[in-house]
Amino acid sequence: MNSNYALHEMLEVREIAAFKTVCITKSKTMQALVTDPELIQILQQDATLAQQQLQELGEVLSKVTV
Repeated sequence: MNSNYALHEMLEVREIAAFKTVCITKSKTMQALVTDPELIQILQQDATLAQQQLQELGEVLSKVTV
């Protein structure tokens, strides 16, 4: 994998990471507010998936050189 990305590409990855962080926060907050077990499960799955994606984005950012 090429680790020499353009500045705008790095910024886009950082924006996606920030968005995923907000998604995790929202999913975890909503879990405390809903009572439907199926919806709680969906929110848990969403938070777990977003955490995995955020970890992958972090790995990409850690390999980037400008």
